Amino acid sequence: MKATTVLSLVSATPSRGGLRCSLSIPQPLGSPVVRFVTTHNRAVTPDAILSSVSPSQPLILTLFFPANICSTKKLMILTSISLKAYGATVTKEATMARKSKTEEEVQAMIQKSFRTPMVRFLRERLEKAGCRVEDNFFKAVNCKYPKLGSYEPGEGVKVCSNYIRIQDEVNQVVIHELIHVFDDCRAANVDWTDCAHHACSEIRANHLSGDCHYKRELLKGFIKIRGHEQECIKRRVLQSLVANANCSGFAAKDSMEAVWDICYNDTQPFDRAP
Repeated sequence: MKATTVLSLVSATPSRGGLRCSLSIPQPLGSPVVRFVTTHNRAVTPDAILSSVSPSQPLILTLFFPANICSTKKLMILTSISLKAYGATVTKEATMARKSKTEEEVQAMIQKSFRTPMVRFLRERLEKAGCRVEDNFFKAVNCKYPKLGSYEPGEGVKVCSNYIRIQDEVNQVVIHELIHVFDDCRAANVDWTDCAHHACSEIRANHLSGDCHYKRELLKGFIKIRGHEQECIKRRVLQSLVANANCSGFAAKDSMEAVWDICYNDTQPFDRAP
């Protein structure tokens, strides 16, 4: 017998091609979210999850649906840990079900990423700069907190096998983190605890890695085309800065805005943004 969680409809706002619905989720969320159905038991597949959750109580989940199905008074979530969930930004507040990989599987995916043009280019540039990174610089690990990967100076790049699903995610993590490695290599005075330094590298990594390419944004449900890239970069930078104790509150946004122009326009080691 599958458990169900009743969600209260908070709002339904018309959006291009459908409706943007905000739902109130009682806590705890319970079993992983797998698929959505209406109270009339009609299956509903959201195009994407626009924004995971806010830290408020109760949790608010925002979804974009291609048709007018938000008019029902209630929505239910069917839960089952055996099924694969829809893609979502994983957050500490409400982790969506993701069929995670083993460390061995992700380590093989890391090796495969080394053959992609972007990864090869970045490793070659690092070697020319005197910061050669060997294959063992990249490790698949199980991460305690929800994230896809990280660069830890002195330790290397870690890819979180328990939050990885597909090869493209591994490729993007490796590219993104290699840009951080390049920043660490070329500037002897990088202080990762400094909010401005951290913000600058995050701006560059999100800009140059292709993390904010419009196709990736569309797949995540962010359907705005004009101006999407810079909005995406700023959103992702602020998400990363949250983990920095020196970037709490307004410090994160202020630091990002202070270094934005110089760091966004710094495309090294590329001649221009890929």
